[in-house]
Amino acid sequence: MEPIPETHEALVELERYGDMDLRQDLEELTTTARESVPGLVGVSLALLTDDLVLTYVASDYRIATLDGVQYVDDGPCVEAIREDNIILTDTAGLLDESTWLLFAQATAAAGIRSTLSMPFRRSGVVTGGVNLYGSEPGTFHGKTEVLAELFGAWAPGAVTNADLSFESRLEAVKSPERLRGQAFVDHAVGLLMSARGLSPDDAERRLQAAAARAGVAVFVLARALVEVLSPEE
Repeated sequence: MEPIPETHEALVELERYGDMDLRQDLEELTTTARESVPGLVGVSLALLTDDLVLTYVASDYRIATLDGVQYVDDGPCVEAIREDNIILTDTAGLLDESTWLLFAQATAAAGIRSTLSMPFRRSGVVTGGVNLYGSEPGTFHGKTEVLAELFGAWAPGAVTNADLSFESRLEAVKSPERLRGQAFVDHAVGLLMSARGLSPDDAERRLQAAAARAGVAVFVLARALVEVLSPEE
């Protein structure tokens, strides 16, 4: 699992302010987790800041984009942090329910068959969480305790001095060079209007905000939503 460029940039920014251990910590965390759970195919770490859940780092674009789908329409990682609960899901089960159906459809399309979402706590207060993605329905069965111990022991506090704020992310995903997939953006906005009864402005704002929170370009998230929400030909 290789970090996406935005993860690399975030780590470089943090290293500028003296946090030289974070990159190695993350590499060791994901390596150890993969050794314990061979079916683990993706990891994202989220921070709770200003009442928003932001994807802090993600192992690849597919995983960051799935986080973005959650920010558009809710999902287990968001609820795990919001409710301070560990949530284990399998895609087949989610597809049979109305809860997080958009997320279930997106994970199925991406070849993800299960997820495990766990909150981080510092001094008894939830400060973020980890979202783990598995290749099989039973990837995380019997592994919750060891993974909770592994990631819970690391549990980062609030990140300071790094350019990871929501406003800066929002501006980044709006920038012209990252809107080269405007057709996908327009299509996704139309689909969100139809699927969720949103106005054009509300649908576009939700898409922009979700992309910013996930740390991916708008067109990347828009393309994923188009693939999930478009009716089959």
